[in-house]
Amino acid sequence: MTELIIKDTHRGLYYEDGVLVRVLTAGRYELPLTKPRLFARRPQTEVVLVDVRNRDLTLKNQEILTSDKVAVRVSILVQFAVVDPTAAIHAVASYEDRLYSDVQLAARRALAAMTLEEILTNRTRLSEEILRDVQGAAAAYGVKIDRADVKDLAFPGNLQEIMNRVLAAERMSEAQLVEARTKAEVQRIEAQTRADAQRVQAQADAESAKTRAEAEAHGTRLAVQAEVQALEERRRLAAVYHEHPALLRLEELATLKELGRNANARLYLDFAGRNEETGDR
Repeated sequence: MTELIIKDTHRGLYYEDGVLVRVLTAGRYELPLTKPRLFARRPQTEVVLVDVRNRDLTLKNQEILTSDKVAVRVSILVQFAVVDPTAAIHAVASYEDRLYSDVQLAARRALAAMTLEEILTNRTRLSEEILRDVQGAAAAYGVKIDRADVKDLAFPGNLQEIMNRVLAAERMSEAQLVEARTKAEVQRIEAQTRADAQRVQAQADAESAKTRAEAEAHGTRLAVQAEVQALEERRRLAAVYHEHPALLRLEELATLKELGRNANARLYLDFAGRNEETGDR
C-alpha cells in the first residue's frame, strides 16, 4: 500500500485501470501498490490532483479592432476557480488553455461591437460583457468565473496624443461650464436676495404706512369725539342756562370777579346799542 495526502486546496481524481472511480477530497488515503505481485493481478491506479483555489489569469496586450476600425491593445485580468474537477479534466484537454482562448474571443467580440468612444467612456460595460460571455462557456468545463476586468487599454501613439488633447479640451470645457454655472447661480442668488430685501422693505414700508394711517385715524377719531363731547357739554349747559337764567348770571358775576383780580384786565361795555323795547339809544 502507498500513502497519499490531499490538501484542502486540491481534489484528487482516483482512477483504476484508467476508469474514474471517485473524487477524493482533502484527507489521508492508502492506495494499493501498482506493481503486481506473484500470481496476483492488481488494478493499475492513478490519482490526478486538481487545484480548486481561486486563481488569476492575465491576458496581456491583446490587439483588437473596435467597431470603428481603431486598433487597441487591451490587458484583461480573470479570476476563476475550478468547481467541478471531473469536468475540468474530462471535458477539455486543458481547462486553463481553454479559458485563455474563451476570454480572448469574448474580448474580441465585445470590443468589435463597441466604438472607441464607448470603450473610453464606459469601460465597465466592456468588462461586464466579457464576463457575461465567458461565464457560460467556462461553466461547461467546470470553471467558475468571478471577475473579468479590463486592466489596461493602449492606443497608437498619434491617437493617444489626439485623445490627450481631446481630454484636455473636454476638461477645460467642463471647467468653464462649471464656472459659468457657478457665476450664474451666484447672480441668481444675489438677484433673489435683492428681490427678497426689496419685498421685505416694501412690506415694512407698507406696514409702517398702515400703522401711521391707523394712528392718524385714531387721533382724528379721538379729536372728533372730544369735539362732540365738548359740543354736547355746551348744549347741555345752554339748556340748563336757558331753563335757569340765574345760573348764567352767576357765571357772569364769577367771571367779573375773576377779572377784577387781574389789574391788567379790561372790560368793554357797549352802551350804544338800541333798546329793543323802547327804541331809545
